[in-house]
Amino acid sequence: MELFNYNEPFELENGDILPCLTIAYHTSGKLNNDKSNVIWICHALTANSDAEKWWPGVVGRNGFADPSKYFIVCANILGSCYGSTGPLTIDPSTQQPYFSNFPMVTIRDMVRAHIILRKHLGIDKIHLLMGGSMGGYQALEWCAMEDNVVQNLFLVGTSATESAWGIAVHTAQRLAIEADATWRSHQKDAGAKGLKAARAMGVISYRNYRILVEKQTEPDTEKLDNYKASSYINYQGDKLVSRFNAYSYWLLTKSMDSHHLGRGRGGNAETVLKSFKQKTLIIGIDSDILCPLHEQELLVKNMPNSTLITIDSPYGHDGFITEAKKISEALAEWL
Repeated sequence: MELFNYNEPFELENGDILPCLTIAYHTSGKLNNDKSNVIWICHALTANSDAEKWWPGVVGRNGFADPSKYFIVCANILGSCYGSTGPLTIDPSTQQPYFSNFPMVTIRDMVRAHIILRKHLGIDKIHLLMGGSMGGYQALEWCAMEDNVVQNLFLVGTSATESAWGIAVHTAQRLAIEADATWRSHQKDAGAKGLKAARAMGVISYRNYRILVEKQTEPDTEKLDNYKASSYINYQGDKLVSRFNAYSYWLLTKSMDSHHLGRGRGGNAETVLKSFKQKTLIIGIDSDILCPLHEQELLVKNMPNSTLITIDSPYGHDGFITEAKKISEALAEWL
């Protein structure tokens, strides 16, 4: 992981100002002589800048985004807890972590920060911009903000605006965090129990009835408690708490709620999509209940140079991670 320090004030979309920025990022492969082999990957909610680690089979020598062919960049988003400026960062005015005092950020703020990094790295063109879920929100915003920089676009399990369903899920998750008695206590592990509950809600929306019944049905019909499905949900909650932070989770779900391509651009996301020039591959997962196939159909309906592929998968929204082989094959054939 590398760190880029931007020692200038950074104004956020809501008018708040961060006095400086740090952006954590990973690169792999080599930039060719004409700088035409850049793949930039935008990550989702709780991922980090190490795309080879969280997207194996898509990124890496066994995937489509092969560092022996491409120069691959992935940067950690603003507000996260994996190296970029966020709630755990030291506030220069207090010399203490921001915690709950960290300002609200939007998807556009994240993209603007990464544009600063792009320029710092000397990248003039992005051959392929990739993003799944919240990463797709960033990729779409990037195309709207720098339409002449992005040449090709790949989106999976994403949408042009955050849906009322998505906002409702996020609100329920934040309520769980806020119900934790330690929330906003200005310590690193504040809200940990609430984060566990929030992740449990998230897992249900990332998966679906079909896959949970298939994988987590209790084989012991005599049990009265401690069911397999319950253990699975507890395990997933504990796993996230061990690697993520409640302040960042609360903040970033707010950022997702703010996603709307039409904001400040006439209010119509479809009109913005119609202006996109990039050759675009869109993949939807047929069992996704969080960002269902309907959302990807709306994208392809309005994006003039786009192709939609539907992947049959039992894994729901998580299919954009688990179906790496199918995604890599589709990318290779398309590009």
